[in-house]
Amino acid sequence: MKTILEVSGLRVQRGKTVIVEDICWRVDRGEHWVILGANGSGKTSLLSALTGYLMPTTGEITLLGHRYGHSDWRELRRKIGIVSSSIRQRMSNAEPALETVISGKYAMIDFWARATKADVIEAHRLLTRLECKHLADRPWEVLSQGERQRVLIGRALMAHPRLLILDEPCAGLDPAAREHFLQFLHRLGQTKNSPTLLLVTHHVEEIMPAFSHVLLLKTGRVLAAGKKSEVLTGKKLSATFASRLRLLKTTGRYALRIQSEPRELL
Repeated sequence: MKTILEVSGLRVQRGKTVIVEDICWRVDRGEHWVILGANGSGKTSLLSALTGYLMPTTGEITLLGHRYGHSDWRELRRKIGIVSSSIRQRMSNAEPALETVISGKYAMIDFWARATKADVIEAHRLLTRLECKHLADRPWEVLSQGERQRVLIGRALMAHPRLLILDEPCAGLDPAAREHFLQFLHRLGQTKNSPTLLLVTHHVEEIMPAFSHVLLLKTGRVLAAGKKSEVLTGKKLSATFASRLRLLKTTGRYALRIQSEPRELL
């Protein structure tokens, strides 16, 4: 299957408020996307619609060949890995990292089922792949924020998802932990048979070289979408964030600077 996700004419309206409007977007296999936008641009609402937690007013969403409204979205969610602050906040403080990873296979919070031997082997393999095998027996409450994010990715990967959604995964991380996590994310994106990555953020500094495409949102609409090299420009980012911005690029990484005086945008 070439197309992982396709959105056509998506509109979400509640009362008189239009939250997202005329979203058209497609993600193909082999692409890793960043959704970038200011606060209130519609990023969270778009994610909620994609995962079936927010019903569209009009439009179509097709995910892994299944169309919204014609498939059991609860079952489809099992094929999507999600790492977000809402999940992080619901973890049991006493649960060891190994059990947290295993719980992803069963879509459980506060794991209570009986893990199979195969589950334990797979969870250990994932923790090793995530460079945190040593955390297997440590309870959630003593893990650092960066360690928790990696364990949650392991939890998401336990179900062998085709799509991995990372909703502002660096929120709350200190600068060193954020950089370690981003480097890990870059390596994951370059791994053979990696799930399609979908990173939601409002920081261009978090866009690693592994990400190939960018979707820019502004006030609930698509401002631009496509290859990273074509979409990430000073002019388009200035429009996205409603400020005069200059985009800097060094060794595949990005930074934004506010322009106090008129100058040519990249």
